[in-house]
Amino acid sequence: MPCLYITTNLNLDGIDTNPIFSEATTAVSTIIGKPEKFVMVILKSSVPISFEGNKKAAAYAEIVSMGGINSEVKRKLIATIGTILETHLSIPTTRFFLKVFDTTAFRTNSKI
Repeated sequence: MPCLYITTNLNLDGIDTNPIFSEATTAVSTIIGKPEKFVMVILKSSVPISFEGNKKAAAYAEIVSMGGINSEVKRKLIATIGTILETHLSIPTTRFFLKVFDTTAFRTNSKI
């Protein structure tokens, strides 16, 4: 189950976040290749974030998935999620950072 956790320093009170959830879910599902019903998206706002020495609009996100992540997928996720945040929250893609973690990347086979 891929989980996308987005944190921003913007106050999202009164902003319709449904398009962000919908588009992010579809993007993660399509890019990683997992059904939408298994994708979780979390959006947290009003978190103090300083980036480039200032507190202008910015976002930090983490995505954790069991498989389906390679360098091409990482590039697509960064570009697509960055575009979604720029479109709906006016966060420039240059002020968005995505940490990608594949839980199967460090899997070792048990010898039991």
